[in-house]
Amino acid sequence: METIDSIPTSKIRRATRLISTGVKIGGNYLKYYGEKITSPETARDNLNNNNAEDIYDSLKSLKGSALKLAQMLSMEKNFLPQAYVEKFSLSQFSVPPLSAPLVVKTFRKYFGKSPLELFDTFNPNAINAASIGQVHKAVHEGKELAVKIQYPGVAESISSDLALVRPIAMKMFNIQAKDSDKYFKEVETKLTEETNYILEIANSTEIAEACEHIPNLRFPKYYPEFSSERVITMDWMSGQHWSEFCKTNPDQDVANKIGQALWDFYMFQVHQLRKVHADPHPGNFLIDENDNLIAIDFGCIKEIPEDFYIPYFELAEPENLNNPAIFHAKLVELEILTDKDTQAETIYFSNLFREILALLTQPFQAETFDFSDEEFFLKLAALGEKYANDKELRKMNMNRGSKHFIYINRTFFGLFSLLHDLKAVVDTKQFVS
Repeated sequence: METIDSIPTSKIRRATRLISTGVKIGGNYLKYYGEKITSPETARDNLNNNNAEDIYDSLKSLKGSALKLAQMLSMEKNFLPQAYVEKFSLSQFSVPPLSAPLVVKTFRKYFGKSPLELFDTFNPNAINAASIGQVHKAVHEGKELAVKIQYPGVAESISSDLALVRPIAMKMFNIQAKDSDKYFKEVETKLTEETNYILEIANSTEIAEACEHIPNLRFPKYYPEFSSERVITMDWMSGQHWSEFCKTNPDQDVANKIGQALWDFYMFQVHQLRKVHADPHPGNFLIDENDNLIAIDFGCIKEIPEDFYIPYFELAEPENLNNPAIFHAKLVELEILTDKDTQAETIYFSNLFREILALLTQPFQAETFDFSDEEFFLKLAALGEKYANDKELRKMNMNRGSKHFIYINRTFFGLFSLLHDLKAVVDTKQFVS
């Protein structure tokens, strides 16, 4: 695999890279307009493929929060063209890594030593690379270790990257400038936390100890003596990545066993710990030879405050969804409805969220739920398309909803997507407490 000898870290260099990408995209559209006349049946697919290629190539060279955006978008299977989903999915665990000399330089900066002065053996070539860091294999006193190294400049460029991305995101999601700061601040805070590997070790240890009783679930051990703010060392865990495992079409009993472990893991975090691993994408999970689930990354942890938790999960109850007074009160508590809304906005968003919640809460309504149910996910896709194309919605003020929705909704969408890929049948009413 190709390697990278440097990463643009200054605001000017990163902005220049994104601007040059915009020029390429403009060229793709000019080409599209020509093709639409001669080959209308393939023109749109070619445009999506070309744009996805150019955007991903730009983001993977920038890494950090820019590439993290692609990783988050790759989970939106129901809302993005397939070309983008496939290309952005590469950001989950396969992007060009840092070159060996840059790895050694990073180690000397944080430890004052080269990797071979700390470990008995150290592979300078990355085993895999993702949005914020890359992983190397090492051995110390006979124990195999995974050493994750953060890319240079990632933490320092988060604010400037988001400033560059913000206008694009506001246009895509119809976000008004007024009162939008809380949403972007939430994303910036979480991305900043993900670059603090000392915090990640603390989160990893706490959650692993709290969840060790859950059947068929494993965690690596972490080694603070070989870790720092930008380097984290843990046990090497052998297994298949989630996506690779799902492609093997596992036996249904095995799929159900792993799916139940994942479901129990998330429900215990949400309902008992009131904090959750809010980055449920395939690159963060392995399956070992005994069909155990292994969770390997705890950089993104979202705490769930009580004043959000209570109304959020009360809306999962059918009797509350179907009681107009209670439903309205909960939407106000969750900041979906405000006292500034017009009557038309109140009616519109009440109907919108009742329709969304009636569908999204279905897995919680029965004793078991079959996540291989294509009809359920087709309905999700259709609902997303319906409101994405709703001209009336574009006229509305979309600055609504608690900031906590961003990562909690992302958690559940990601969880549902993983279970769908696995085609697991899960006991959703019971979980290990």
